[in-house]
Amino acid sequence: MKLLQVNASYKPAYIYGGPTMSVSKLSEELVLAGAEVEVFTTTANGPGELDVGAGQPINIDGVTVTYFKRVTKDHSHFSPALLKHLWRSVKSFDVVHIHAWWNLVSVLSCWIAIRRGVPVVVSPRGTLSAYSFTNKNNLPKSLMHSLIGKRLLKKIGIHVTSDHEKQAIELLVKPRKIFNIPNFIRLPGCMPLQPVHDEGILRLIFFSRIEEKKGLEILFNALTRVNVSYKLTIAGEGEPAYVKKLKLLAEKAGIAKNVIWAGFLQDDKFEILQQHDLMVLPSFDENFGNAVIESLGVGTAVLISKHVGLSNYVETNRLGWVCEHNPDSFGRQINAIARDRDQLARIRQDGPLGVVKDFSNARLRKEYYEMYLEIITNDGL
Repeated sequence: MKLLQVNASYKPAYIYGGPTMSVSKLSEELVLAGAEVEVFTTTANGPGELDVGAGQPINIDGVTVTYFKRVTKDHSHFSPALLKHLWRSVKSFDVVHIHAWWNLVSVLSCWIAIRRGVPVVVSPRGTLSAYSFTNKNNLPKSLMHSLIGKRLLKKIGIHVTSDHEKQAIELLVKPRKIFNIPNFIRLPGCMPLQPVHDEGILRLIFFSRIEEKKGLEILFNALTRVNVSYKLTIAGEGEPAYVKKLKLLAEKAGIAKNVIWAGFLQDDKFEILQQHDLMVLPSFDENFGNAVIESLGVGTAVLISKHVGLSNYVETNRLGWVCEHNPDSFGRQINAIARDRDQLARIRQDGPLGVVKDFSNARLRKEYYEMYLEIITNDGL
């Protein structure tokens, strides 16, 4: 089986957060499953470019990756070189798997693969929901969806990572089939479990990209309602202007003295996560939530909004708490958790065992491989 993964960014462009890591992990696991995998991507790295050889295949952790220069430096990621190469080579692949939407790499690559008669599956990665039409560039998105996007998406399979994302997709488009398979997540392996802190300070961590979608304003306002001692670590990066706005908001809310801005975490992220009692993710919209599984993988409980894709999993397995998307709900729950730490201790024990079982690499490899086989054997569905 010869698979092509297409995404506008690929590691080491970690500035784009979870989607970049999910695509690279998927590609590496598919190689381990016996597939022949190539990746077409761009040199995008935020406003800058990756220092890689453009146009030449490179082996990145066992995966053949070709980076192409882009001519736009924004989220459109327009890359004529990538599209030209795709047109020439796409028929040599059994399936094209395209990641994300609303950029010219994804949409035009989808059009090329369909035009050339190659089966396509798209993973929207959180970019195809009602919320995505309201947060940024809503007019261009609506026009693109009406003129070309909806017609393309009806002709292909769509891969989602949660029931939440599946429901959002079904409100917007009727694809030929929807496959629901979780992301591959890099888990920490064997780490000695640390006990929950009991010195009276509740240690909170926000572990994600810093952007409006993630709901940090909700959390900051919630913390003004918290009547217990706490510290909040913000582990992530974002646009400097937006980060500055959040810091001013923290000052105005009177919580700045309790907030630690840790920046982007890479090699030591699991150790830092385990040093906290509770990972908080108050997102407006989240198709999956890699940070939820990474946190539970080290035994740190989670407090998330009902709009996070893994909210059903967290509630069903009693591995954290799910809140309404408002400051009162988050504030009340944080106060309740601080008064009863027994649940934190239980999740410290149960979380790692649960996610290792439910998100094992071997299980997910089989599910993804079967998805591709179904697409191939049913002639693109």
